[in-house]
Amino acid sequence: MTTTTARDRWLAGHGPIVHRDDTVARIDTLVERLHGDDRIASPEAGYALLAAADRLACVAMNVVAHMTYARRIDLSGAPLAADDFKPVPEGHTGGALNMVQGFVGYLLANALTGDTRGWIMGQGHCVAAIEAVNALTGDVSPNQRGRYDRSAEGLSRLVADFYSYAIGADGRPAVPLGSHAGADTAGAVSEGGYLGFAGLQYVHMPLPGESVVAFLSDGAFEEQRGQDWAPRWWRAEDSGYAIPVMILNGRRIEQRTQIVQEGGAAWLAGDVRHNGFAPTIVDGRDPAAVACAIVEAEEALRAFAADPQRRYPARLPYVIAETEKGFGFPGAGTNAAHNLPLAGSPHHDAAARESFNRGAAALFVPPTELDDALTAFACHDAQGRARESAHPMAHRDPPAPTLPEPAWAAPGGRASAMAALDRWFVALVDANPGLRVRIGNPDELASNKMGATLQRLKHRVNEPEPGVAEDLHGAVITALNEEAVAAAALANKGGLNLIVSYEAFAVKMLGLLRQEAIFARHQRETGRPPRWLPVPLVVTSHTWENSKNEQSHQDPTIGEALLGEMSDTVRVLFPVDGNTAVAALRDVYAGRGQLACMLVSKREVDERFDAAAAQRLVHDGAGHLVGDPADAEVQLVAIGAYQLDAALDAQRHLAARGHRACVSVVLEPGRLRIPRDAIEAAFVVDDARLHALFPPGLSRVLLSHTRPEPMLGVLRRLDSGPARTRALGYISRGGTLDVPGMLFANRCTWAHAVDACAMVAGWRREALFDQAQRDALDGRGDPRALSAGAR
Repeated sequence: MTTTTARDRWLAGHGPIVHRDDTVARIDTLVERLHGDDRIASPEAGYALLAAADRLACVAMNVVAHMTYARRIDLSGAPLAADDFKPVPEGHTGGALNMVQGFVGYLLANALTGDTRGWIMGQGHCVAAIEAVNALTGDVSPNQRGRYDRSAEGLSRLVADFYSYAIGADGRPAVPLGSHAGADTAGAVSEGGYLGFAGLQYVHMPLPGESVVAFLSDGAFEEQRGQDWAPRWWRAEDSGYAIPVMILNGRRIEQRTQIVQEGGAAWLAGDVRHNGFAPTIVDGRDPAAVACAIVEAEEALRAFAADPQRRYPARLPYVIAETEKGFGFPGAGTNAAHNLPLAGSPHHDAAARESFNRGAAALFVPPTELDDALTAFACHDAQGRARESAHPMAHRDPPAPTLPEPAWAAPGGRASAMAALDRWFVALVDANPGLRVRIGNPDELASNKMGATLQRLKHRVNEPEPGVAEDLHGAVITALNEEAVAAAALANKGGLNLIVSYEAFAVKMLGLLRQEAIFARHQRETGRPPRWLPVPLVVTSHTWENSKNEQSHQDPTIGEALLGEMSDTVRVLFPVDGNTAVAALRDVYAGRGQLACMLVSKREVDERFDAAAAQRLVHDGAGHLVGDPADAEVQLVAIGAYQLDAALDAQRHLAARGHRACVSVVLEPGRLRIPRDAIEAAFVVDDARLHALFPPGLSRVLLSHTRPEPMLGVLRRLDSGPARTRALGYISRGGTLDVPGMLFANRCTWAHAVDACAMVAGWRREALFDQAQRDALDGRGDPRALSAGAR
């Protein structure tokens, strides 16, 4: 009688999964090596895990197909009837089927070596693969626990919830499951809704001693420049192991990917090799091939890190998992596989129903075999390791940073607020040697008055140039690509980060920032707020001080757009001098799980707030500088440093003519907004404090760094209506001008502020301006009539 060994059982494959000769040869070598290193108890145990992976992958693919089409799943393998199907199927089925092989391969690599690696998935629309595998293995999130499991009832609930569009009374999704990776996807660190960003981030994610597997999309390969720069940034001295796995299925939504059009896996291997990677092409239809490639890639990096003669750039691994879209189910390899691979809806169409049942039958695994497979993968306790949902990148909680006392400037002088930030940030870095630092820098850190930071941390390069602030191990990630450098900071959630950019060009970062903000906010809503240190984006060389350049350099969009996000998660701050800038940045770093956008002038501005006043302004989000609102006829509200200059000039002009105006500063508009939910309500100031700062009924003129309309919307609680409230700001006019010209072009000078005060207070213009000034205000006189300032 012939005994079937575990290796024989694995070699036989299961369902659509077969093992190519090259995969078998590599697996045999790997199993022998792992056994020799005492990482697996015996070759038999290794092959048992490999056979279990085939069965787990087949069941997970079956669950994915059911999530798209069915209302329930029958684990006995019985065919489904028409009423068992959703009337309107939905799902990114093909990519999710491919991700099953990748994710099971990742679990298999972990089980074979006894290590829990981190993971990130760029193609977040393939979340069905992750949720199906997690439900089967029992590694679900707290909100999913008790709802989804490997029973027929638990899997049927998962299937029915997928694209159920269920909504709760609070307006939030009523099920802990979405179309993309979310806060309730166990182990997820990113939604992956914006293709290409995972390819920028993964190399900056792992700390020393950690590993991360990044699942990348061949469609996203065309989306985002910068993914091929990973070898420029990776250093064994301060980073863990970063392993990209490209799921190469060859299709976008409507056509073949550019990679396939150029020549497929071989072409891609040549391309990434040219960019410093060491590519490996494996069978993406086989979880064993993916697992083997992950282990081999990590071993190669480990050997490089152990070599005292190592030289950079390291040839980073790059796993190309070649497959066909929708592998394992009818319709594979077609455009239709992206969403709905069947030719019709099984609920209505008998042929489609027969095709579905035939495809599901090919993936069937008997219940006892599934039990054995899941038992084999339930090895975490025996191996003394965390489950995959608890990988370190999903639970960052670095120690609170030491926040040094700033060297506060005395009011009355003039200085660059960016230079003040620079000095304090260097002190922050020096006070926190245990936090890995990443600075996202599109190019001009020194020009943006952060020269001390650059000298302290230096550009990271492979071949430093003598006499330039460059170093092999520099912490400044510099490239003329805003998304790529911002990703370096956003991915370093175990460390200390800063992004610095021109205001106009920071708009390119918006999609990445918004994806991070949404994911963090959803984590807050689930009751598990993120614990990573906040990531500030400092935008300078901004709209008003970039007057010398063309209008392309004069764009306040980034602050306006981020003010649309939830203010408790995305803070937008407008400091007006060095002390308020440093106080604001220091306060930002005291938080957790937040992004911040700070709009800071790099040109010299007047120092107007002392240490106590600056910190009070940050605490309250707004404050007074001149006058008393209780005694004022009109309140000038400045949001931005140049706007404060204009407001103060306007106040002096009015005072010289017998009118009482007070000048207030709004540092953080989001603290004053109408809250949109309970979390934001806990962040904004209450009515009593707001009314003390901005008495109801008082006429107001807002002078905003941004376009006036978005700011009026955010500050609706200050608005007494168009007859009593006016807002000035950027009105999309500019060009090659000086600062007074920029202010005049956008009707934001002191004189325009006084004119607006006259409108809301009912004063006669003739009593406030001479004829030349009125003509200039009305656009028919010489603008120089206003250039002398308030008189």
